[in-house]
Amino acid sequence: MRLEDEKKAAALAAVKRVRDGMVLGIGSGSTVAIFVEALASLVREKEVEVICVPTSYQSAILLASHGIPLTSLTEHPTLDLTVDGADEIDPNLNLIKGMGGALTQEKIVAASSKEMVVIADSSKLVEVLGVKTPIPVEVIPMAWKTVAEKLAKLGSKVELRHGSGKVGPVVTDNGNFILDAKFPRVDQPKTLEEKINNIPGVVENGLFVEMAKIAYVGQGKTLERKQF
Repeated sequence: MRLEDEKKAAALAAVKRVRDGMVLGIGSGSTVAIFVEALASLVREKEVEVICVPTSYQSAILLASHGIPLTSLTEHPTLDLTVDGADEIDPNLNLIKGMGGALTQEKIVAASSKEMVVIADSSKLVEVLGVKTPIPVEVIPMAWKTVAEKLAKLGSKVELRHGSGKVGPVVTDNGNFILDAKFPRVDQPKTLEEKINNIPGVVENGLFVEMAKIAYVGQGKTLERKQF
């Protein structure tokens, strides 16, 4: 099964958790885009009525293009369910997220939800976080250099993220910069999450610890449901 088929299998499994009248948090990324398409079909066929809190401009535009109503945490501070992807998933369903740059709003929305469901293909599964993927860290622009130095002292190699299509650093939806902190491995994700967030100038980091309760992961010709 190709990775695209694995993504589709995971997304379609998550859609089955949606119930009429739910307020949903919608993450970002390619697997979530498949989920939104499936959700839009349910809405069009009037099987469910939902309203959604997007985690990025990307997801807001995608939802609007499918005619799915948007709302905000101001109007609905507690969400029924958030569906999002991940860059890495460990056996305890701890995650690294943020390679798409939307980590702060994704974490806020996930933390505001009764349940967070992760959807992904098999390439996202790891035994230990950080082996393949850096930890994205959103920072206040004026502090990026000092934060980078402190992240280096924690044992990481740090790069200021640059994108294509524009000159200069990537700027998040919140107007901040992103540092990618590559650690050899992350054996204590909760401790590291706290240490990073305690650095002045850090807005948020991409370690999502003890937040996801269920993950649907495409695995070859099968779908694996992981629960923690």
